[in-house]
Amino acid sequence: MTQTIVFKAAAVFDGGKIHEGAAVRFGPDGLVAFGAGDEIFSGADVIDLGSEIISPGFVDLQVNGGGGVMLNDDPSVETVLRIAEAHWSLGTRAFLPTLITDTREKTEAAIAAVTQAVEKDIPGVAGLHLEGPHLSVARKGAHDAAYIRPMDDEDLDFLMAAARSLPVLLLTIAPENTSLEQVRQLNQAGALVSIGHSDADFSTVQAYAAAGARCVTHLFNAMSQMGNREPGVVGAALGTGVLSAGLIADGIHVHPEMMRIALSAKSGPGEVFLVSDAMAVAGTSETSFELDGRKILRSNGRLTLEDGTLAGADLDLLTAVRVLVDQVDISLAGALRAATKTPAELIDGKPFNLLGRSKDSFIRISKDLQSLSPLAETG
Repeated sequence: MTQTIVFKAAAVFDGGKIHEGAAVRFGPDGLVAFGAGDEIFSGADVIDLGSEIISPGFVDLQVNGGGGVMLNDDPSVETVLRIAEAHWSLGTRAFLPTLITDTREKTEAAIAAVTQAVEKDIPGVAGLHLEGPHLSVARKGAHDAAYIRPMDDEDLDFLMAAARSLPVLLLTIAPENTSLEQVRQLNQAGALVSIGHSDADFSTVQAYAAAGARCVTHLFNAMSQMGNREPGVVGAALGTGVLSAGLIADGIHVHPEMMRIALSAKSGPGEVFLVSDAMAVAGTSETSFELDGRKILRSNGRLTLEDGTLAGADLDLLTAVRVLVDQVDISLAGALRAATKTPAELIDGKPFNLLGRSKDSFIRISKDLQSLSPLAETG
C-alpha cells in the first residue's frame, strides 16, 4: 500500500456535524482531509467501510476503573495501564482516571501514578480526576463518609501543585467543604473545578462559578434538585452558562425525559457531555467487585452496594450515545458531540480539530450503534 490511505464510510463525524457518504484521507503525518469530493480519493488506496460511521474516539472525564481493577484499589501505573487498555477497547481515546474519595496517601499515589502514565505515553491518559474528598456527607452517594472532610491550607497547596504538574486535573468539590477563595486559587493554578456531591443552593453555585468552577459532576445525581422556589445545583448547572455538566446516560441514573429536558434547557457556552462513571467491571464479564471493602454488585445494567445505593455505572460511551439517540431522541451528531468534542474542548481549552490526528484516534461504529472497532486495525 501507499503511504496515503482513504477510508470511505456511510458517514464521517467531524466533532460537530455528520457528513453523509464521506471519507477520511490519511498521509504519513495523520489525517489530511475529509469530505465527499473527488480530490479525497485521488492517488490513494481506498477502503470501503460500507454502512459504518467514522468518528473520532470518545473522551471520558470520569473513569473510576476497568479491566477488573479500580484506581482506588492500587493507584499505580500498572493499574492505570489496565484501565486504559479496557477503555481503549470500548472506543475511548482520551480519559481521566478517577480516584473516588479516599485517604491522603491514596490521593498522593494516584497523582504519582498518573504522572508516570503520562510520562510513559500510555495511550489515552489525559490527566486525573479527583472526585473528593472535599464533598458533602449529605450527598455522599457511594463515597465513604469516613474520608470526606473540609479542604484545609495543606490540601490546597497540595492540589495546586498537582494542578501545575499534571496536563489536566479535574477536581470534584462541594461548596459545603471548600471556600470561594480556595476555588479561585485552584482555578488560577490550572485545575478544572467541578461542583458535585453537594446540597448547595442556586446562589451558592453561581458564586462558585464566578470564582472559577467550570463543571458540574454527573448532573442530577448526588446533588440538590431543581424546585420551583429553589433551583439547586441542577438548576444552576442548566442556567449558568459558564458551567458544563457531565451526564451518566445509562437510562438508570437519570430518566430519559429528564435528560431531554436538560439538553434542551442548557444555556451556553457550557454544554452537557457524556461520562461513563465506569467501575472495575468495564470491559469484563465480572459480576461483582469490592471498593474499600464494600461489595459492589453488577446486575441488569446496574452497579449497586448491597443496600441498593447506585455505585458508579455499568456503562461505556457507545451505549451512552445509543441511549441519547434511541431513548432521548437526540440527533446522532448531538450525541457523538457530547462524547467527543464537548469534553475534549473542556479539558484542552482549544477548538476541536480532526486534521493531523492519527488513525489510532479514530473509531468505526456500526450503523445500529451496537458495536465499534479501531479504525487503525482496518485494512
